Parts: sequence; structure tokens; C-alpha cells
Amino acid sequence: MNTVILAVVVAVAAAAPQYAAPQAPTRYGGSSEEVPIIRHDFVPGNEGSYKLDVETGNGIVVSQSGSPSGPGGAVAKAGQYSYTAPDGTDVVVKFVADENGYQPQSDLLPVAPAFPHPIPQFVLDQIAKAAEEDAAAARGKSSGLSGSYGTPQ
Repeated sequence: MNTVILAVVVAVAAAAPQYAAPQAPTRYGGSSEEVPIIRHDFVPGNEGSYKLDVETGNGIVVSQSGSPSGPGGAVAKAGQYSYTAPDGTDVVVKFVADENGYQPQSDLLPVAPAFPHPIPQFVLDQIAKAAEEDAAAARGKSSGLSGSYGTPQ
């Protein structure tokens, strides 16, 4: 009987899942280079405000400040960061992050193209006609066919 119990315990132990030891997370880009922090100044202020300055050994520089704004404890931030791109270009980005979202500014950010052509005359005519119809409707007068498209009764 003891042999059977021992055999069952060994079988259960052998069937238990085997877990591998946790591995260290891989670094961004597969690099194993350690980058030293040259400067890290964090100065907390009153009522949730702060100022942060960081500089790393690979040329990344961050400077930002923030303070609470509006209800809910949201923090408005402003500052800039800079680094050297892989192609050697110096990148400087100034930003504001507040109730209007993240608003970066940099010479290297893409800019939306200008409107490719002037607004065609038929579109301008359509806009003018719609404005006339709206004005007539506000005065209580119908200006033609559009009157049949009123609110259902």
C-alpha cells in the first residue's frame, strides 16, 4: 500500500507544470548599452506643481514643469525635450499639454499642406443660397422648394 501511495505522489509531482525562471525584460531596440543619468532634478512645488530637468549620457535632455489646472486634478505641463536622431539630426520639441491635449512644436514635425485649390464658385453659390434660405426661414418666409422639406407634422 505504501508503494502505491508513493507511486501516486511521484506521478502527481512529475505531472505538475514546470515554470521557467523569470527573465529580465529586453531593452528597447535590442541594445544592451546602459545609459547613465547625468542630471535628474525634480523639484515639487505647492499644490501639485513641479519642475523636472533630466539629462542622460546619450544626449537626451528633458525640461518640463507642470501645475494643476481645472477640476479633476488634471495637470497642465509645458516644456521641451531634445535628442540626436539616428541620422545625426538634432531634434528639439517644445510642447504644452493641457485641457486642449498635447501640442508639440518643432521644425521637424510635418505640416498639413495648404488647401490645394480655391473654393469653386458653385460651392460658394451653394453656401450663399443656404444662407438666404436660413434667413428667410428665420423671418418665417419660404424661399421656394426648400419649404417642402420642413419638420414632419
